[in-house]
Amino acid sequence: MRPAAVLVDAYTTGNHLPPAFNRLGVDVLHVQSTPQLMTSMTPPDFARYAAVVPFGSPEETAARLAAYRPLCVVAGQEPGVPLADELSERLGLPTNGTALSAARRDKYEMIEALRRAGVRCADQFRSGDPQELVDWAEHRGAYPVVVKPLSSAATEGVAVCQGPEEVRKAAEAVLGTRNIFLEPNDQVLIQSFLRGEEYMVDSVSYGGRRYCTGVWQYHKQLRGVHRVYDQETLCAPESSPVPELVAYMDQVLAALGIQYGPVHAEVIVTAEGPTLVEIGARLSGAVLPDFNDRCHEVNQADITALAYVRPGEFLERYAGRTYRKLRHAAVIDTATELEGVVECIDEDVFREIDSLESVHFLRAKIASGRPIRPTVDLYTSTLVAYTVHESEEQLRRDYERIQELKDRVYRLRPQTEVAR
Repeated sequence: MRPAAVLVDAYTTGNHLPPAFNRLGVDVLHVQSTPQLMTSMTPPDFARYAAVVPFGSPEETAARLAAYRPLCVVAGQEPGVPLADELSERLGLPTNGTALSAARRDKYEMIEALRRAGVRCADQFRSGDPQELVDWAEHRGAYPVVVKPLSSAATEGVAVCQGPEEVRKAAEAVLGTRNIFLEPNDQVLIQSFLRGEEYMVDSVSYGGRRYCTGVWQYHKQLRGVHRVYDQETLCAPESSPVPELVAYMDQVLAALGIQYGPVHAEVIVTAEGPTLVEIGARLSGAVLPDFNDRCHEVNQADITALAYVRPGEFLERYAGRTYRKLRHAAVIDTATELEGVVECIDEDVFREIDSLESVHFLRAKIASGRPIRPTVDLYTSTLVAYTVHESEEQLRRDYERIQELKDRVYRLRPQTEVAR
């Protein structure tokens, strides 16, 4: 029997984990935390799995998995974190444990865990009553504030509010809905606004020793009350504030009990120092292995597999270290003000963008026949372009050309046809 790894909810970038484990001679098994697949995300590619374990209680699932004698249990996407913690604990495998599972998913519990550990964090409050959220903001007396769901991703439902009415509207827009993971939004989180530059800090840990796989600076645009992604640019590991961010994240990982596996964190460098926005105990949503290998020599999916399959090699080669920047790189997420239904993609315009010198990978995010609407979060952005080059100036030129062409990629149906 070949060694096996268990992946829980391996949606979206979780699809990069099966080939990473396969390259090390390890089969993968899939477990889902819900009775039905979540249709809101790119599903797992079940052709890559040696077995798909039927949905059941944690006790039943652990019993079924024990027959395969797995090496590890890894969350492939955000909803799978608590179940991965519980299964790994039940099976006696390397585990972050269940004691702090809630703090790795619920954004309120996450920040409170940092506060208890004495780690710098935001002020916050949660409630299912919009008036209570308004009262908290008014009593605090400092705007802007940030309103968002307790458990979501990609800035879904996140609003930067300048006054009480904006707080009320933002809260009412979230309450009673379901997030991208199909979980009910029964409460809303309100936090102090963290003023400063924002970064994503990705890492992989084993036995409490981590390797930082990449630090990228976010560049966002404020559209109404929403801060939407524009691009992320790769930072040089030796340049400030990367060392400060990595040191701060060591405190965060300890406070949240994360000793194993991949982590994706968003951190703002305030006047007081780095401060966590949120963290996910899973792969970054921006992972693209061959692109990451060109940018900074390694990728988070392969390092995750290596840590679990060959921990000695991981600890010797990577633990306590950071990535090397090989080239300039940026991930561009385009925004739009277009509204309507996509008739088709203009292949000539798409090819023109795809042929730009720095473009490594380009994806049109909206298919023919689907609605297009003004961008408010990552899920309503229109294109994603992964760009990498030895020349920073070439990246800048290609970014500007992408901005010129982005809306021409989509041809919309005539309004009269949409009305019919």
